[in-house]
Amino acid sequence: MSAAADIFADDFKTAPYWWEAAPPTREGAVPPPDAADVAVVGGGYAGLSTALELARHGATVAVLEAADFGHGASSRNGGLVSGLNVGKGTSGAGPSPVEKAAGEARMRELLAGGAEAMANVEALIEREGIACHYVRAGRFVGAHTPAQYELMAHKAELFNAAGDAGAERLPRARQREEVATDYYFGGLRIARSGLVHPALLLRGLYDACRRQGVALCAGAAMTGVARDGGGFVVATTAGGLRAREVVIATNAETGRESPWLRRRLVPAASYIIATEPLPEDLARGLIPRDRGLADTKRVLNYYRLSPDRRRLIFGGRARLAAGDPAASAVVLHRQMLGLFPQLAGTRISHAWTGGVAFTFDHLPHMGRHRGLHYLVGCNGSGIAMMTYLGTETARKILGQANRPCPFDGDRFPTKPFYTGHPWFLPLVASWYALRDRLDRARI
Repeated sequence: MSAAADIFADDFKTAPYWWEAAPPTREGAVPPPDAADVAVVGGGYAGLSTALELARHGATVAVLEAADFGHGASSRNGGLVSGLNVGKGTSGAGPSPVEKAAGEARMRELLAGGAEAMANVEALIEREGIACHYVRAGRFVGAHTPAQYELMAHKAELFNAAGDAGAERLPRARQREEVATDYYFGGLRIARSGLVHPALLLRGLYDACRRQGVALCAGAAMTGVARDGGGFVVATTAGGLRAREVVIATNAETGRESPWLRRRLVPAASYIIATEPLPEDLARGLIPRDRGLADTKRVLNYYRLSPDRRRLIFGGRARLAAGDPAASAVVLHRQMLGLFPQLAGTRISHAWTGGVAFTFDHLPHMGRHRGLHYLVGCNGSGIAMMTYLGTETARKILGQANRPCPFDGDRFPTKPFYTGHPWFLPLVASWYALRDRLDRARI
């Protein structure tokens, strides 16, 4: 047996650990109705939160999901919840591309929207009574280099100015208060952040939509949409329906049926492993305060303990393109041991991948194009943001929005000749990994 094979538990699965508690479902699903006030395409956090808010205010809604509900990225992510990740690098060190492009006033507006996103998902979980192990646990972002730690002072000021994020730097001498590793050079501690069981959150939204009478249509992939008088006809693999409004909430799964959106999204893959159950004292010692963790690398890692605090859930951009979860698990296992050598000999019980959708300006977007509403662009951090944009899109349709959402606008950039096929991702991943290595080599 190869050394790589030794890292896998006897019952190893290439499926999300989260599916043990909440596998994909089509329980209660129905065929597409003949008509609805609103057709929502996509059954993840974005689509279900849109449908739920609409139905709560009396609209008839059909959610069209290509597979089973819970099959996509909403039940495959790491379960780290934050409204601060409103642009690439905003939770790391130094000014992000968004900060540089937006300016101070606009950045404050975006971060205020992020704070609203965090409050929205917390209120939604409480209102609907969703049992998803949510806790406002906080987050620690480890600095990959001493220079990045110094830049975190600006980041803490920025976050706290936009709302009481409880952000503060923690020097390397104290970082073991948060994580049992000496790999980092200090880090940024953020109180306004949480942890959730992502698949149970998705299931809770699904059940809440069922209670409100939403038509939940599994196995109904959209194949086209056309205007029909004052509304639209949506064609799907399970039949068509007429709707006054259509919402596209497909994020990384946006297909050729939505070419305008597809040109503005860069679909990529993120990979996660779960360890086999660890000895209780070892597991609790890894992350003493049970926070979510991430780092400032360009090819970042993010990790946390499972809700029962017996496993380490460890993710990252082992590669950006889609690939074999088992092969990427070997890379993630090596990265995990680089942080936690005390886990030598620990085996992996689950390895999986999920899709994320990046945008060229590193921001999430909601808006309307040719009459179709859209909300897309999680940029790798979508739990709070996608539920927020879903709620805001519904309020916009209902005419109940008190003011424009900071992420709602006409400007949604793309690149010349880009058609939605990210052929460049392997090159980008290699370049980012090289720069991360060079940053450490210069210390």
